[in-house]
Amino acid sequence: MREKVLILDFGGQYDQLIARRVREHHVYCELKPYHMSMDEIRAFDPIGIIFTGGPRSVYDETAPHVDPAIFTLGVPILGICYGCQLMAHTLGGVVSAAQSDTAREYGKTPTHFDTACRLFREIGEQSVTWMSHGDYIARLPEGFVSCAHSDACPTAAICDESRGFYGVQFHPEVAHTERGADMLRSFLLDVCGAKGEWRMGSYKDSAVAAIREKVGDGKVLLALSGGVDSSVCAALLAEAVGSQLTCVFVDHGLLRKDEGDEVEAAFAKWDVRLIRVNAQDRFLARLAGVEDPEQKRKRIGEEFIRVFEEEGKKIGAVDYLAQGTIYPDVIESGKGDAAVIKSHHNVGGLPDFVDFKEIIEPLRSLFKDEVRALGRELGLPEYLVSRQPFPGPGLGIRVLGEVTREKLDILREADFIFREELARAGLDRSINQYFAVLTNARTVGVMGDGRTYDHVLALRAVTTDDFMTADWARIPYEVLDRASSRIVNEVGGINRVVYDITAKPPGTVEWE
Repeated sequence: MREKVLILDFGGQYDQLIARRVREHHVYCELKPYHMSMDEIRAFDPIGIIFTGGPRSVYDETAPHVDPAIFTLGVPILGICYGCQLMAHTLGGVVSAAQSDTAREYGKTPTHFDTACRLFREIGEQSVTWMSHGDYIARLPEGFVSCAHSDACPTAAICDESRGFYGVQFHPEVAHTERGADMLRSFLLDVCGAKGEWRMGSYKDSAVAAIREKVGDGKVLLALSGGVDSSVCAALLAEAVGSQLTCVFVDHGLLRKDEGDEVEAAFAKWDVRLIRVNAQDRFLARLAGVEDPEQKRKRIGEEFIRVFEEEGKKIGAVDYLAQGTIYPDVIESGKGDAAVIKSHHNVGGLPDFVDFKEIIEPLRSLFKDEVRALGRELGLPEYLVSRQPFPGPGLGIRVLGEVTREKLDILREADFIFREELARAGLDRSINQYFAVLTNARTVGVMGDGRTYDHVLALRAVTTDDFMTADWARIPYEVLDRASSRIVNEVGGINRVVYDITAKPPGTVEWE
């Protein structure tokens, strides 16, 4: 893999989107912490570097900074928002707090561009950008010129084209910046010289080769959930190491209705060794009395590992544990100085001690839609590649509060009805993820002539390109009405149904 772009993360809210947008131009990139050492950066050998946004002010003593030597590598650099200010500050410019409310910019902003700058040649002299900054560049570093401005900011973008350094105060990675994709494309292809040739076919070949080199003649144990990620991981490993792979499917009692049997049936046709472990009782015992969602994830993650260890010992001399961890899992579980949004059982939920030589995660640099594309490259059937996403902890994080067998049974039936009604309405392919959540609230209701005091069920459905951001799905009222009526009438223990209309951010797709 020759062409790589390095994205240094300063804790901005849109950092993961930058990586996603770069890959949309078929250029491979990785998001790394800002304190990555110069030796590590040189070893990474990027054709370009991007500094992300961040919540701090560059003139604060405790604000994150980079080694100034990064500007001597001879590599093009694009600074976004905080990254732009960091570049100016480090190279001798002056960054100051805006002196008035009118000088601060938040939201959609008409912006004027110098189209002689390589970054803006394709976009015209005026467009709308998404601003989010309270600081501005009061004095440019030597060699820099302003190449964009708004009514409030004379330095909306800066550049030193002789060295390939560019900075923008706005966020080209978000959809609200109308020509942001074109700006990033210009930086990647025109400035960095990328060819834009990164495809899933080439990724598959390099991943297979890397797995074979790492595993050698060792044995691999894969945690198979039957979801998209673990299924694609299974296919990739099967192509790489064949009979050295054993897939262990743990039925932890936290699956959707009939899912355990469906997973087993789907993989019975594959030329892989599949072991189904029925472990419902031990998982429920580990979750007894636990209400905190992070503790649920960690306990489920640890129990997963212990089950795999036990199965590995039965198989004999298993060297590697494989997991279908993907990039959003890694980002949301915390990286560098970034906050932990939620621990994923296969990332932040791992115990300190794991009885395997190493854990291998061949999908951990891919976004969800890239995983699906890889699955198609590997020849997986479409029904499996387009399967609804399902979290590793399963219904354990869709039952709020303590998880009990009774609550799981209630949720399974209600979730099945919701999914069935969406499928009947032909919405199952246009909505990217949909499910039910059994809340920890109870409300008064009336059924027949009697008073009830039962559970509140929440329905959640979102549309998204990459699962890093999402919007709530506009399901027709009549479909929601049918689902709600059926759930209340057919599932005991529920007397109220609500629909979640929160986007991500500020929410997440899952409730816990």
